[in-house]
Amino acid sequence: MRRRDFIRGMGAGSLTLGAAATTLSTPLGEPQFHWTMVTTWPRNFPGLGTGANRLAESIVAMSGGRIAISVHGAGDLVPAYDVFEAVSKGKADMGHGSAIYWKDKSPAIPFFSSIPFGMTASQANGWLYHGGGLDLWTEVYDPFGLIPMPVGNTGIQMGGWFNKEIRTTADFDGLKMRIPGLGAEVLARAGGHPIDLPGKALLGALKDGSLDAAEWVGPYNDLAFGLYKAAKYYYYPSWQEPATVMEAIINRRSYEALSPDLQAIVMHACKAANQDMLAEYSARNPVALQTLVSRFGVELRRFPDAVIDRLRSLSAKVLEERVSKDELAARVHASYRKFQLQSLEWAAIDDATRSMRDGLL
Repeated sequence: MRRRDFIRGMGAGSLTLGAAATTLSTPLGEPQFHWTMVTTWPRNFPGLGTGANRLAESIVAMSGGRIAISVHGAGDLVPAYDVFEAVSKGKADMGHGSAIYWKDKSPAIPFFSSIPFGMTASQANGWLYHGGGLDLWTEVYDPFGLIPMPVGNTGIQMGGWFNKEIRTTADFDGLKMRIPGLGAEVLARAGGHPIDLPGKALLGALKDGSLDAAEWVGPYNDLAFGLYKAAKYYYYPSWQEPATVMEAIINRRSYEALSPDLQAIVMHACKAANQDMLAEYSARNPVALQTLVSRFGVELRRFPDAVIDRLRSLSAKVLEERVSKDELAARVHASYRKFQLQSLEWAAIDDATRSMRDGLL
């Protein structure tokens, strides 16, 4: 690994973690490893970019400064969607993003981010940590020289921003919509034209008519990008991304160069980051949604049941075709679906409990 400057100014396009680490009461030693992290997010973007920052800060602090990390936002060192390739080839030691952006690397990859009508955040964590999902994820990424770890989840997302109401699936005909992952394939079968753009390009594309609609994340991040300035209707639920897992991808050579205790620190920092991000979105989304509706007059709309039913049917076909010709993808799909089906009864109990609580308020 090339030695890199540990202290960098924010204007240089990276986050310096040395200054934050010096606040620890335990004196920090000279860094033994200098890692570079590249992300798919704009630098310091709320929730996603700052989640990458906090993960790096945790590793620096927990390692006592033995690992130094510079964090680079999308476009600083590599374009947003080149993160996977950059870490795989050793151009960076670590990446922070979501598997939804490199679904074409393997038919199995989308299951480790979010699939249409897939699991909730808590179900996904259960599958990954205690249902064999993480072992399968590791197997899928092994040929690329990568080690994956979940490092966050946005929870339930939104269906997207639209410049017209969606009353039937016919309203998708010719619709130019920013939507990534398998949701893009489903939209295409519904008659739409999916376009995958980085988040920072969405507002301009909606304003100039390059897009008719766009889905990004949810209220917290959508408010930060100002998407309410360019679209009137805000639809839910997120059929395409019920809960989106964020991932750390670690170059295997960089990881294996660490001592066992430093390897453990990296893994446990990822686990902590995974819980922290979901907690942040659970806290920020309600406040942001209230702001969008009450302050900026955003009109909430629910997709009609008939539209959801049609999208569900198309999604099943897309998934079936995707895994039918790939043995590993078929195994991942079987494991994913088994865990999801096992979770349904408990999820129904949780919903009933939620309804009871609602009735008491």
